[in-house]
Amino acid sequence: MQIRQPIRNIQDFLLSTYFADGLRITIGVLLPSLILAQFGMLKYGMTLSLGALCVSVVDSPGPMVHRRNAMLVTTALIFTFSILTGLTNRSHYFIGFLLAISSFVFSMFYIYGIRAASVGTAVLLIMVLSIDDIRPWQEVLLHAVMVLAGSLWYTGLSYFVYRLRPFRLVQQSLSDSILEVAEFLREKAKFYHQNNNYDKTYSDLLQLQVSVHEKQDAVRELLFRTREIVRDSTPEGRFLLLVFVDMVDLFEQVMSTYYNYQQLHDQFDKAGILSDYEMAIKRISYALDDIAFGLKSGRTPVISKRLLIEIERLKVKINDLEKNNQNQEYNTLGIIALKNIEVNIENILARVKTIFSYFKIRNSKDIRQAEVDTEKFITRQKFDFKLFTENLTYSSSTFRHSLRVTVVMLLGFVVSQLLNFSHSYWILLTILVISKPGFSLTKERNYQRLIGTTVGAFIGMGVVTYIDDKNTLFVILLICMIGCYSFQRKNYVVSVLFMTPYILILFDFLGMGSIALARERIYDTFIGSGIALLASYSLFPTWEHEKLKEAMLNILKANKAYYAQVVKLYFEKNYNRTEYKLARKEVYVSTANLASLFQRMFSEPKSKQLFIKEVHQFTALSHLLSSYVATLSLYNKEHEFIFESFEALKPIANNTNYLLDTAIENLEQGTSTIDNVPLIRLNDTSLAIKKGEDLIPEQFDLIQKVAYDIYKLSVKIKL
Repeated sequence: MQIRQPIRNIQDFLLSTYFADGLRITIGVLLPSLILAQFGMLKYGMTLSLGALCVSVVDSPGPMVHRRNAMLVTTALIFTFSILTGLTNRSHYFIGFLLAISSFVFSMFYIYGIRAASVGTAVLLIMVLSIDDIRPWQEVLLHAVMVLAGSLWYTGLSYFVYRLRPFRLVQQSLSDSILEVAEFLREKAKFYHQNNNYDKTYSDLLQLQVSVHEKQDAVRELLFRTREIVRDSTPEGRFLLLVFVDMVDLFEQVMSTYYNYQQLHDQFDKAGILSDYEMAIKRISYALDDIAFGLKSGRTPVISKRLLIEIERLKVKINDLEKNNQNQEYNTLGIIALKNIEVNIENILARVKTIFSYFKIRNSKDIRQAEVDTEKFITRQKFDFKLFTENLTYSSSTFRHSLRVTVVMLLGFVVSQLLNFSHSYWILLTILVISKPGFSLTKERNYQRLIGTTVGAFIGMGVVTYIDDKNTLFVILLICMIGCYSFQRKNYVVSVLFMTPYILILFDFLGMGSIALARERIYDTFIGSGIALLASYSLFPTWEHEKLKEAMLNILKANKAYYAQVVKLYFEKNYNRTEYKLARKEVYVSTANLASLFQRMFSEPKSKQLFIKEVHQFTALSHLLSSYVATLSLYNKEHEFIFESFEALKPIANNTNYLLDTAIENLEQGTSTIDNVPLIRLNDTSLAIKKGEDLIPEQFDLIQKVAYDIYKLSVKIKL
């Protein structure tokens, strides 16, 4: 497994959306220039390529209808603004005014989502690249028409590639989301490793949970908005929907296991059984890797015999440990915990086997339809002007971001004009791609840009200086282009590292390449980065603690709603599966949002890191709460317990709700007093459970205790 892993990683990348995007953008941008260069019209080819490049900015993975609409809107806007820029760039005052207005309006597009924001970026990109390109008005119109033609060419290419294989993007995205779940499992397996750093593992798990949610949300958007999957009854559409639904359920099962791992190690390290748990979980993660690869490659994966042997061996070991524990060498509760974990591993394996079985009937018309109310799981973004006007207030972080971008773009324009570099637009370009709504994101992008540009410039200088053969240079240019566009969403440092040699080689082909050009690019990047970073700190800054209160309230409300749905499994006969899944989705969303927000706080100045210790505890407890609620849900769905009465559990469930309500109230109102809220104790005599004795009452009690801890913490945090 370890030997084939690097090879599999390379194969996975070559079959991924990242590489597919890189190839598509490279072909879309390079082909017009290559073809027209054969007829001595390279100048027109470059303009067509410019239009294609600008439109490619908005062509990120998502439902084709969204991508097509975004590309068409971008096409119209870049055509209009290339004319406006060309007609006003003779006057510094006119072009400065147009740049300021455009920077503000298009930065405000963030309120409509990431894709809308990228439309704004594409328009500002055409402005920045045309700002020094002064030409007669007749040529301005011709230039704009060529940009229009280039953007329409790329839009057509993208739509053609999609129609060629309409399910391909869903397959790739679903595969990526499964790889993230596999990575999450491998991280979770570390808890069973001796002398493990629990805090680091837990922190890494939270970050991976953010990635899993982002990937699953992307798949959900694609699946539920793709007409061929939702409306038509094609076997491939049904297959992909089934795999996705089962993977979300599987992830819930993975999330549900959370124990006191330190206690387990204290008790069982000498028995040596925990390493078997680690290996069993890793083997399941490798099986998920095989499923992910099968989705992308079109192959039918086969479940590993070693995995089945590993799980069977684990089962035998835990049974032997229980049988040989006559002298009570090991704590009985500890053995029960190990048995529970083993049962959960078996249940996860059963789900994995089910997913493997889907591949055998992938092209069969008999493959069943997944029961999902798709409409309820997708969020619709309204593009109304009212939302725009509502955000024209200083309390809106998007409004402050737009003001900041306006000021720094104007400042960058003035600096670039004063320095009079031959490619002064690079300063504006750096500011444009680095400026993000929050300080932490701007800071991160800043470092990535500086490192990538500096290293890439030295590589580019080496290539241009020591390689004279044009064919070799063209091959390197091609590799750099594909690398740049393939990594722009995956790893920005690597993307910029490829981008800089690609630009230097391109200028060399145009007869403008020199060491001075590389030096100028580094200077421009440092100037632009410095302006953007200073502005994000001192000019209408947006700090993460401003969003903390809302994020914490969201996670409490989501956990409460999730708990309410799970409690219904026990107290009510009528149970709505869709409502349950919606509540579970909200928990994943709010957990991911809070975890990523908390992580971003760490890169901010110390003075802006408010209640960092308490927020860390709150995040951990919220994660623990949702894990315990997931476990309670699985007890009902996976194990057929026979219950005689639940009345004794109702006071505990009601008190848990009361504790969560009080915690929400404390956060909303900033209350600083602790009421004497009691914990409801279990009344053992009033509850009779015939099978799985004390698991469910204990779980209700655990959830109540975590809710109590959250309630106490809510008093300390005043935001």
